[in-house]
Amino acid sequence: MELLTDKQLRDLKHMLMEEKNELSAHFAGNDGTGGSINGLSADDTGELSSYDNHPADLGTETFEKSRDMAIDETLSGQLEEVNRALERIEEEQYGNCDVCESAIPFERLQAVPTTTRCIEHAEHPGITDARPVEEQVMTPPPAGAGAGRQQAAGHFDEADAWSSVQQYGNASDTVKGPSQK
Repeated sequence: MELLTDKQLRDLKHMLMEEKNELSAHFAGNDGTGGSINGLSADDTGELSSYDNHPADLGTETFEKSRDMAIDETLSGQLEEVNRALERIEEEQYGNCDVCESAIPFERLQAVPTTTRCIEHAEHPGITDARPVEEQVMTPPPAGAGAGRQQAAGHFDEADAWSSVQQYGNASDTVKGPSQK
């Protein structure tokens, strides 16, 4: 594998610095008021008192606060990864796989600038061979289920119901059966 050129390293560092600035701007805009759900106050809800509000109003505010906290937690983790990548650049450890110590391809670093592993050693969260637990309790369908569907093609089915009923006319017509026409 090739080592990164100076230009490639500068480009990657520039990408990381841009991402760091965007993430830092998010937290600067928050004024560090992440807080906790239990700390919902009049300032958070914009209300003087929660006494006259419907309980759903407080539930909505709690949901919004917990969502904001989850976003902040995710972005905080991303900021930590960016900072670690920038530290690795300064320590001249950036671009090497943590597992096999081989050079990580530039294209992979462009796609995921905070990565610490080559594609062979990358973790793949969410990809598993495990089967759903429901499959352990499901019973197989009865023998022949679905096998005779095409054989019964000429029989009455719900899709052809209108043409079957149409031959009788409507309530204003004289009632006639199919054999009386």
